Amino acid sequence: MTTPASPQACDLLIEAGWVVPVVPHGVVLEDHAVAIRGDRIVAVLPRAEARAAFQAAEVVSRPGAVLMPGLVNAHCHNPMTLMRGVADDLPLMTWLQQHIWPIEAKVIGPEFVADGIELAVAEMLRGGTTACAENYFFPDIQAATYSRLGFRALVGLPVIDFPTAWARTQDEYFDKGLEVHDNWRRDPLVSTCFVPHAPYTVNDAAFERIRMLADQLDLVVHCHIHETAHENAEAIKQHGMRQLARLDRLGLVNDRLMAVHMTDLTDAEIALCAERGVSVAHCPESNLKLASGFCPTRKLQLAGVNLALGTDGAASNNDLDMFGEMRTAALLAKGVSGDASALDAASTLHMATLGSARAMGLGERIGSIEPGKQADLACVDLDPLETQPMYHAISQLVYTAGRHQVSDVWVAGVRKLADGQLAGLDVDAIRAKARRWRERIAGIRPGA
Repeated sequence: MTTPASPQACDLLIEAGWVVPVVPHGVVLEDHAVAIRGDRIVAVLPRAEARAAFQAAEVVSRPGAVLMPGLVNAHCHNPMTLMRGVADDLPLMTWLQQHIWPIEAKVIGPEFVADGIELAVAEMLRGGTTACAENYFFPDIQAATYSRLGFRALVGLPVIDFPTAWARTQDEYFDKGLEVHDNWRRDPLVSTCFVPHAPYTVNDAAFERIRMLADQLDLVVHCHIHETAHENAEAIKQHGMRQLARLDRLGLVNDRLMAVHMTDLTDAEIALCAERGVSVAHCPESNLKLASGFCPTRKLQLAGVNLALGTDGAASNNDLDMFGEMRTAALLAKGVSGDASALDAASTLHMATLGSARAMGLGERIGSIEPGKQADLACVDLDPLETQPMYHAISQLVYTAGRHQVSDVWVAGVRKLADGQLAGLDVDAIRAKARRWRERIAGIRPGA
């Protein structure tokens, strides 16, 4: 006769009506629990077995909810939450050159970046997002702010051909960026990548330097590519080739490249991305709002390209709602391809979690609920009438549930949202800062 094993100690046991681990693909585990010790998942097992196997310091029971990996926003410009709605209903280049860049030139700085990120983090946590890939200036301030707020971020080291408040010369962009990388390379939540803005704003020498450093430091290269057909037409005039061909000539089309938008693609370019292991970060709502074009997600999916999902910035979306982004991505894929099976619910959820994590170089740490991974998790309450009756949890998450149904969020095992209430963030102070920035920006807006 064997003696029953004593329960193991753990810090947290989360019980849910349904656990959607993402790996294995499309699986839904009913009446399961996830055990967490420190910042890591230690077990996923049926609720009754979990109660017997673990002595938890805290138990969170959510019988009417789905427990899922935290959503991963693969492309955002979070300081731009402070410019939400400042210039709408305009094409990309008009929006960028006549409105966004002139406003940024007058307000961008450490305080703008920190306050914008704080507003964005509050919004993302309330919507079940636990990690993001950031693409903006002042990466030193970004990293410090994300770290202070306990939010996971891939902070971009910007490179662009013209002077900004962050750096004046190409050498300064690289020198300051590499200093940020060195300062944060061992941080548990903040990591870094290169963010050359786009092929039309970065020269060949800078791209070659990025390729060399990305290879040496094993860093992701996060870049707007093929955002519009117009960009490729201009690239042919200037360089005699399309953007992706130019980047391939410079050695950047590889498994470190996270290509954002990618609305204008040939079949040969899709095959090249699949062969080289490129990840594509799809931003459907921003692309729709700016009329930038349609990313051929069905063709990319069938080719085996890793798909990630991002919101883009709140000035061109205008929110950071990954639930809305999932639904739009799934529906748009079907409409564009004429195939109702395109980007099914499980594949869409994968894109918004593990697909994004892999694109960001974090696939071994986050994006799925597996023992050994970081405990970045979100609970979504499916009890409301709007999500009844409940036949399939993944379908309900993608096609029906809204971000207002997120009840609880953990980042690295730390609870950041409890029963819908943010932990450790002063909502009134964040709102007051946003209103002060609104007053300042409204006074300098072009045409104001």
